[in-house]
Amino acid sequence: MSDPVPKARIYLVDDHPLVRESLTNLIDQQPDMAVCGEADEAGRAMLGIAARQPDIAIMDISLKGSSGLELIKQVKARLPRVGIIVLSMHDEKLYAERCIRAGARGYVMKGESTKRIIVAIRQVLDGKLCLSESISAVLAEKFIGKNSLGSETPLEDLSDRELEVFNLLGRGLETRQVADSLNVSIKTVQAYCARIKHKLRLSTATELMREAIRWHEQQSAG
Repeated sequence: MSDPVPKARIYLVDDHPLVRESLTNLIDQQPDMAVCGEADEAGRAMLGIAARQPDIAIMDISLKGSSGLELIKQVKARLPRVGIIVLSMHDEKLYAERCIRAGARGYVMKGESTKRIIVAIRQVLDGKLCLSESISAVLAEKFIGKNSLGSETPLEDLSDRELEVFNLLGRGLETRQVADSLNVSIKTVQAYCARIKHKLRLSTATELMREAIRWHEQQSAG
């Protein structure tokens, strides 16, 4: 009798316990994969992923007091063998390409069917990228140089760090809290805010905060 094929090991990173529980139940039902650990924030996730050495890490990019994009970059730098799949509520048109550039191999919206995440895991295990058809088309056009019309929205002009600051402001954090969350100085956050205001054509800090909160509410509702 041959030895059983080892199961693919999956690590979960999400700050919502119900999401982690649902994913665990779904993944553990599969005959060829199992959850090997979980975390609710980036610091614990980095330690856990380094200790457990999973085949796949599934992570959100909105984590308590930390950056999912930075976590992707850290995992990719330290553990390049780990396949990263982003599972997020955030619009893939704004975030999918950023996540792929950071080192992720897949991007799945939380509004999609549960089967989609299983398909994504299998594709990434096979060495493939897992993206929606629309995002794959956008990336293909950029690769062959046809996307010369500029950004669809001003937010696409923001750098990863600027978008991260904008997102944190939208979650209601004050400048000092954003600085603490990103482990940078208040002056650095203020500089980011100035660049964001310029790119979004906003005049005041109040306008910036209002626009960030409005955008974050739209993301959460979507």
